[in-house]
Amino acid sequence: MSQAAHTDAEQAAVQAPVKRSSRWKEWSGILKRDKRPLVGIVILLLFMLSAAFAPLLTPYNPSATQFTPLAAPSWHHWLGTTASGQDVWSQFLYGGRISLSVGFFAGFIATALAVILGMLPSYLGGWIDTTMATFTNIMLVIPGLPLLIVITAYVHQTGPVTIALVIGLTGWAWGARILRAQTLSLSRRDFVIASRLAGETQWRVLIGEILPNMLSLVVANLVFATIAAILAEASLEFLGLGNPSVVTWGTMLYWADTGQALLNGAWWWIVPPGLAIALVGLSLSLINFGVDQVSNPRLRLNKVKVARKPRKGAPS
Repeated sequence: MSQAAHTDAEQAAVQAPVKRSSRWKEWSGILKRDKRPLVGIVILLLFMLSAAFAPLLTPYNPSATQFTPLAAPSWHHWLGTTASGQDVWSQFLYGGRISLSVGFFAGFIATALAVILGMLPSYLGGWIDTTMATFTNIMLVIPGLPLLIVITAYVHQTGPVTIALVIGLTGWAWGARILRAQTLSLSRRDFVIASRLAGETQWRVLIGEILPNMLSLVVANLVFATIAAILAEASLEFLGLGNPSVVTWGTMLYWADTGQALLNGAWWWIVPPGLAIALVGLSLSLINFGVDQVSNPRLRLNKVKVARKPRKGAPS
């Protein structure tokens, strides 16, 4: 190997850890200035870890019915029992597995479709963009939840995977419209025009130049699509359009309503799944604040300026 090749290899080896360390410093600096993303990460990790290690956190089967019905929370049953004698804490942990999986899976599908159907046609332009924009507007006019209800009502064996696919395939329109508008704006910027004049292919310009500048929008769409998917899954399960034998946070609410938990004063049957859905949505929203600062340097500069702004009465 020549000396030049050795020099290039050494430079690459040095630049890699420097790049990783700079990214870590960037994230750590954001978490020091703004605690909201850190709080969101902690909340989301707690739910994910509790769902992953559910067999270690509870000895009971979530479907077992050998306990006293509608027992209040105690040392043996931390969140009480249902009207059928099932342990609510076990259902809460195991139900989080499916609810979170459905939410993230459907959110990923909706975001991927929004990126493909929003960016590519708008960049190509012409009749492709016109046709896709018209189809997107039609999807936006159709109400989301009634559309999900109609589709799931006609689909047999509506399990978690089916519900995730239905939510993901019908929840891309808003993200596609936002990404289309941003793509149209970026395609007229100087750096994109320079890349075209340099002979770059359309895919190289789209993926290498435009997409990195839309990272905050893509991640924000993923966050809110995931939140919407979790809410949609809970709504469909609550309406009885899912598989009631599968334990999720939505089916917990469904059986709580069927078992008249409010009339019986069994608050411990209703509050945990509803509060978990709200906290997961809150955690994802808080994480999105950090993603915005990573992808948008102006937000970081504004944070630094506010932090360094002298107080009134302080010597200049």
